[in-house]
Amino acid sequence: MAEVSTKPYLIRAIHEWCSDSGYTPYIAVVADELVNVPREFVKNGEIVLNISPLATNRLSLGNEFIEFQARFGGVARDVSVPVEKVIAIYARENGQGMAFDVPGAAVVAPAGVPAASERPADTMPAPGSAPVALVPVAKAGVPAAQGDDPGEPPPPPRAGDRPKLTRVK
Repeated sequence: MAEVSTKPYLIRAIHEWCSDSGYTPYIAVVADELVNVPREFVKNGEIVLNISPLATNRLSLGNEFIEFQARFGGVARDVSVPVEKVIAIYARENGQGMAFDVPGAAVVAPAGVPAASERPADTMPAPGSAPVALVPVAKAGVPAAQGDDPGEPPPPPRAGDRPKLTRVK
């Protein structure tokens, strides 16, 4: 019997936690040819989707696909995302959530952090392991940006800034 992935269960758990806590759950997705999303909203091969109950219609967080209907620019569109293409799920308000290892996704390591291919084998996740980290990626409303120098203090938040997801490997 094939081992069942924990990824869809973790996605559902974080989604439920966000909803119960009054947060807005977002997913970051690798938008390749297997993903049915509005292409005009894809940037750098990725898209971030609001999957809150208020933003979606007929949301289904299945073991293989996340499917729903949402409005993009005022037009209702059907969205279908294979669970394997989900990079992360997190709360918009505080950035807390979980990032996942997605095969084939181009991930740029922050300055000073060796790329996965340069790390010793004993520090790399086991093959087939889905979760990468459960971390707060933004503290006190200050966005964490990929590539920030950890030795420098973060810049002060500006009006309208939103938390940004940083993938930690």
